[in-house]
Amino acid sequence: MATQKQRPLSPHLLIYRPQITSVLSIAHRFTGVVLSFGALVLTYWLTSAAYGPEAFARAQAVLGSWFGRLMLLGLTFSLFFHFCNGIRHLVWDAGWGFEMNQLRATGWLVVTTSMILTLASWFAAYAVAGGS
Repeated sequence: MATQKQRPLSPHLLIYRPQITSVLSIAHRFTGVVLSFGALVLTYWLTSAAYGPEAFARAQAVLGSWFGRLMLLGLTFSLFFHFCNGIRHLVWDAGWGFEMNQLRATGWLVVTTSMILTLASWFAAYAVAGGS
């Protein structure tokens, strides 16, 4: 039997060096999935309020624990990231921002703005709640 030649591999994620555009595209999809999970958490919280004070106290205890707060911090960042990156996509739909320097600048702007909005909202929430 004749030996077969090695065929070239199709390009895939392990071959390409990560770029900000590809990383943000994957992160946008990931945060969309996280927000779907966040909708379930919100539903759980609202439903527990409808079931009475004991159920609501349990939900508050879960969401107020260190793990619950860490999860809410991730959900908050996901919300702001997905929102800011969605605005970036709307700008692209208008036909602006396709130059490489603009892609990099708006990508970093999305990440920075998402972090600032997350920290600002958590700071405001703790300021209103009195740090509890």
